[in-house]
Amino acid sequence: MKQQQMNSRAWLEMLLLGAIWGGVFLAVALALKEIPVFSLVTMRVGFAAMVLWIYVLIHGQQFPASWRMWSALIVMGILNNAIPFTLLNFGQTQIESGLTSILNAGTVVFATLISAIFLKDERLTKRKLLGVILGMSGVITVIGFQSLQAFDLRSLGQIACIGATVFYALAGVWARKYLSGISPAVSSAGMLTGSTLVMAPISLWIDGWPTWGYSGQTWLSLIYIVIVATVAAYLLYFRVLNAAGASNTLLVTLVVPPIAVSLGALVLAEQLPLRSLIGFVLIALALVVIDGRLWKLARRTFSTARGSSIPR
Repeated sequence: MKQQQMNSRAWLEMLLLGAIWGGVFLAVALALKEIPVFSLVTMRVGFAAMVLWIYVLIHGQQFPASWRMWSALIVMGILNNAIPFTLLNFGQTQIESGLTSILNAGTVVFATLISAIFLKDERLTKRKLLGVILGMSGVITVIGFQSLQAFDLRSLGQIACIGATVFYALAGVWARKYLSGISPAVSSAGMLTGSTLVMAPISLWIDGWPTWGYSGQTWLSLIYIVIVATVAAYLLYFRVLNAAGASNTLLVTLVVPPIAVSLGALVLAEQLPLRSLIGFVLIALALVVIDGRLWKLARRTFSTARGSSIPR
């Protein structure tokens, strides 16, 4: 498929989306100081669902009518929100917010691999295979070989973050198969409702009722997580997706980690080892290879140079 060209507005919106999602890792780290993992996930998906349904009503969009569609949305909520949000939140209780964002950037790598398994039009070409290998190498570099050998809470936190990326990849396949034709706002509200139905009883059972007596910093973090990083980010994401195409939208994963790492260093005084930055470079290179544009440009340049060197 031919890739869409990005105009200046699409670039600015993609950079804004990257900045929003880069900031959510700091907001979650701050909120987790007072709100337990399961409760924070439930608040995020529950409040965001309510806001999005209000948006759907105001814009007069049609609600899902069939049980088949609702079941697809509930599964999507489990794959794309309930499980990965919980795994990432748990990961952030054990590792730095910047490191979480770097591991989360591996989503594209797992999405490429899983899509090739389940979707007939997403073949694993030699170029994509090289990208997957580079990405896997980057993830292993970030974790470190010692963490793979010594199984402790820190390594468990990193494994949880990787597990979240796998579920994000599965969610992408599920959406392609069962959620086509639904408006972005309705699909977002529906899946967040589905994840709320799953997470609410779990959080009540494990964490109990929220106290709501949080500090101002925690409330501000929660508002950012719900309104900015979930509601606004989903609406902006689908806007960028429609304007720039899926391949271009993937580039947002290159914007998120530098912002998250910088905020973690400035606000939380986090320090990441050099291998984490090297790992991110490998993951970024994997995305560039999977995206394919620089690959094709290099081949064209090489072919042109070769052709010009032939005597005429």
